[in-house]
Amino acid sequence: MHPEIISYNQKLETEDEKIAIILSEEICIYLPEADNKIWHAHPVWFLDGNPIVGYSKQKKGIRLMFWSGKSFNEEKLNVEGGKFQDASIFYNDLTEINKEDLKRWLEKSKDIQWDYKNIVKRKGVLERLK
Repeated sequence: MHPEIISYNQKLETEDEKIAIILSEEICIYLPEADNKIWHAHPVWFLDGNPIVGYSKQKKGIRLMFWSGKSFNEEKLNVEGGKFQDASIFYNDLTEINKEDLKRWLEKSKDIQWDYKNIVKRKGVLERLK
């Protein structure tokens, strides 16, 4: 895992840090081939330069976001807005993380991808990769 992500996690408050550590560890387990870095001020994992999953501290808690999550058709992932394909879930306590759900979502994130890498080149139009 990129040292910047470890540093990001360590700067969070105690409960948020615990959540971020579990999320980052699980993401690294199930997406070992993904590159990871701080992108737009929070941890993000990429496959072939395409953002797949990331998390950030927000007022509502730690937001775990899947860039193509809308297409996962998962009840627990919230879809906000209609233009993009992202979906997310918020965590405020370590016990809220269901590792089986997380594993399934991470596996889907490899198989279901929208091309965010080229969204600027396509003037905001998303195309499905997988």
